[in-house]
This record gives sequence, structure tokens and C-alpha cells, in this order.
Amino acid sequence: MQITRFVAALVASVALIAAGCASLRGVPGAPPASPPVAPPLPRNAEPPPPSINLSGFPLPYRQGYADGCASAGGVRHRDDARYGSDPNYHTGWEDGVALCRRK
Repeated sequence: MQITRFVAALVASVALIAAGCASLRGVPGAPPASPPVAPPLPRNAEPPPPSINLSGFPLPYRQGYADGCASAGGVRHRDDARYGSDPNYHTGWEDGVALCRRK
């Protein structure tokens, strides 16, 4: 009888510990998990060469494309100030995300 109570108490304790360690992801009312953020490329840095030819595009577009393509993997790379103020960077970022997600 004592062993049964001990086992029941042990099982209940483990269940409470596991419930306390559970993530809030998927729980109604819990804040959504934000994607991890990585630093964007510096303004004057040439981005790594993409898998498509962007040689005729301006540097801000190519940088946005590189950051957007890097963001397609789950970690967001974006210079939010440039995204809001530079239409070339903005368009390049959107194109990079869209095209690299299809791969």
C-alpha cells in the first residue's frame, strides 16, 4: 500500500514538473514567438553572390536581396530602418525572401 502511494506521488510530481517546463507555444493568449534576428549587412558591404544574376541592380537592392534570401531560412536578417526608407532595399528584401523560399 505504501509503495503504491509512493509511486502515485512520484508520478504526480513528475507530471507537475513536466507541465511547469512546458512551452507556452500554442497556448491560447500566449504571445507569439518572434523569429530570431541576425544583424544585416553593413551599408557599404557587397553581399555574397546570389544564385541568380543581379549585376544590373543597384547595391541597395542586392543587399536587400541577400538579407531577404538569408531570412528565408528562418532567422530574420533585415535593416528595419533601410527597409522602411529605401525602396531598392525594401524590394530586394521582399524578392530575396520570396525567391529563396521557393528553393
